[in-house]
Amino acid sequence: MTAVGRVQAAFLAAWYSFLRRRTAVFFTFFFPVIIILIFGALVQTQATGGGLFTEPPAYYVPGYLAVVVLFTPLSRVGSEVARHRDGNQFEKLATTPLSRWEWLLAQTLVNVVVIGLAGLLLLGLIVVVTGAQIAFSPLLVPFVGLGVALFCGVGAMLGSFADSQDGVIAASNALALPLLFLSETFVPPSMLPAWLPTELSPLTFFSRGVRSVTFQPSTEPFFGMAAPGPLFYLGVLAGLTFVFFAAGAVALPRTD
Repeated sequence: MTAVGRVQAAFLAAWYSFLRRRTAVFFTFFFPVIIILIFGALVQTQATGGGLFTEPPAYYVPGYLAVVVLFTPLSRVGSEVARHRDGNQFEKLATTPLSRWEWLLAQTLVNVVVIGLAGLLLLGLIVVVTGAQIAFSPLLVPFVGLGVALFCGVGAMLGSFADSQDGVIAASNALALPLLFLSETFVPPSMLPAWLPTELSPLTFFSRGVRSVTFQPSTEPFFGMAAPGPLFYLGVLAGLTFVFFAAGAVALPRTD
């Protein structure tokens, strides 16, 4: 069997495994609905007053998408790796032709499909609930796909190093929550300390790129350079995705 065939078989196995866990399916799609209803209401009621949500509704599209692009891969892939470790599945995997990077690629593709569908639901709700005027660019697809793949790699590392599934969830939340609010998603750079290096967060490049193609071009400089365009942020995100995906594949245990 070729590498493509092995990845396809592993993808189908992971896909059907996800569908069998009905609670996971429900909350994967229900969680974005709750986020939109809560934050969307805040945006609508405080858009012209003081407080956090003072920008136009479309400004927060990267933040809404970041919720699923960040949290879902970290928790799902991290928990999947932890379950495989608990069930000695990696020891069995070592006896098959399926390599670690192929296994992680299959898991990543499942997450890309799932989060892509959740992202479509999010965008529709954003328009309906908040009345945001969003520019739908084809570049939005690779931004979401690369963002998911990047955090799948991070999730694989968390699942490989954490001592249990509970540890994975705790580590995922401890990492995701600061990144969500310190990566130019819901909080504009003007409200963050000037010394805070938001460029060190990979989610910042996702936020700036998505905002550039859905709302308005980014005006934030990059380490003193003039504000670059969305293709620059897409290229940086692609490079970071390669690094974190490779690191996640290397971190996967060969045996348990």
